[in-house]
Amino acid sequence: MSKWEYFITPLPLHTPGAVLNMHGEEGWELVQITPAPNGTGAVAYMKREKSQ
Repeated sequence: MSKWEYFITPLPLHTPGAVLNMHGEEGWELVQITPAPNGTGAVAYMKREKSQ
């Protein structure tokens, strides 16, 4: 059975793709994006399989 770890990161308005690509290179998979509570971008929820 797979075990997962999760990561939450802000996505600034001017560079969301760069932030997502950086974390994707580290093995993180995007699960969901929601608006930031302060209205200055978004928040990305990510996951990746835990290494044994």
